[in-house]
Amino acid sequence: MSGGIHASFVKRFPAGPEIRVDSFQTAGKAGVTVLFGPSGAGKTTVLRCLAGLSEPDEGAIRFAEQVWSDAAQRVFIPARLRRMGYVPQEYGLFPHLSVERNLAFGLKGLDIEKRRARVAELVSWLGLQDLEKRLPGELSGGQQQRAALGRAIASRPDLLLLDEPLGALDSPTRIRLRVELRQLLREAGTPAILVTHDRTDALALGDDLVVMNNGRVVQQGPVQEVFSRPASLCVAEIVAVETVQSGRVLEAGDLVIVSVGDHKIIALSRGLPAGATDVFVCIRAEDVVLMKGEAAQSSPRNSFAAIVRGLIPEGPMVNIELDCGFTLRALLTKQASEELTLKPGDRVHALVKAPNVHLIPRIGAGDGASDRPCTKPH
Repeated sequence: MSGGIHASFVKRFPAGPEIRVDSFQTAGKAGVTVLFGPSGAGKTTVLRCLAGLSEPDEGAIRFAEQVWSDAAQRVFIPARLRRMGYVPQEYGLFPHLSVERNLAFGLKGLDIEKRRARVAELVSWLGLQDLEKRLPGELSGGQQQRAALGRAIASRPDLLLLDEPLGALDSPTRIRLRVELRQLLREAGTPAILVTHDRTDALALGDDLVVMNNGRVVQQGPVQEVFSRPASLCVAEIVAVETVQSGRVLEAGDLVIVSVGDHKIIALSRGLPAGATDVFVCIRAEDVVLMKGEAAQSSPRNSFAAIVRGLIPEGPMVNIELDCGFTLRALLTKQASEELTLKPGDRVHALVKAPNVHLIPRIGAGDGASDRPCTKPH
């Protein structure tokens, strides 16, 4: 089915938060849209409203040509009548049913031979051979995930909804299944909306990102664009931009020169409103290159003399805190850090290309939405 989700709605809770989605859209293609944000942002509530498990108090939800919910017209299509598959946080497999009976649960409209054929097709695709007779409690976390995904897409829905599909897994299993889940979603060819608060999951699984905070959608767009170019200080905080510094525009053209303390930083002007003078300078740690010795200039690039203040191991990576006259963070592989023989007190050069410096305008000395930090959930 062509088309995607078009939603604008409000969901209220007695003596609780208000979830207000002013505009939420997905493309009508077989991609993955990630609902991303901190715990309590309203992501699961939005997913439940899209699924028909919760009814909005205002507004409308449309999928392609179908009206799923319209409060003004008193229209509400329940979940069972929406052609969508839903995978809850804990997978929701029926504990008393075998794998094959879980997979067959949504196929009651088919005759027995077609049902058996579809279950066999799913078992083969999901790699669940020889596990058909097992109960969910006899499966590993990864096998349960695959069975839950299979049950959700068994009836060939037009939309797939997944709530924190990797949230119940330990870290090693999560890393392995992240790749597996992405492959399965691609092979399924069904548009999907997935909830997560994990940055790595969002980057690995998503095509488009919808960032939520305190019950509001605060930015949406392609995953890499949102992570690299947050629209506000709040979004920069949510997507964990490691370096955010206040700056002032000194010169503006195709290249913008910004002062941060006593230092000058070069950035591209893209997206910066004409006449902007006060900005936030955002630099992702993975975009910082470190070297010892003299720094060569090859393209529009910033070079800062820095002192290593600390090294924090993060799995295969090392997060490095630098003092450049302002605090800057770099993220290197463990091997790269060892090759540089980095230790606290070392003097290095930190290099950042101009396209990797993102500027967020500060509006009206704190009056604009772009320069407000995130408000915390109640």
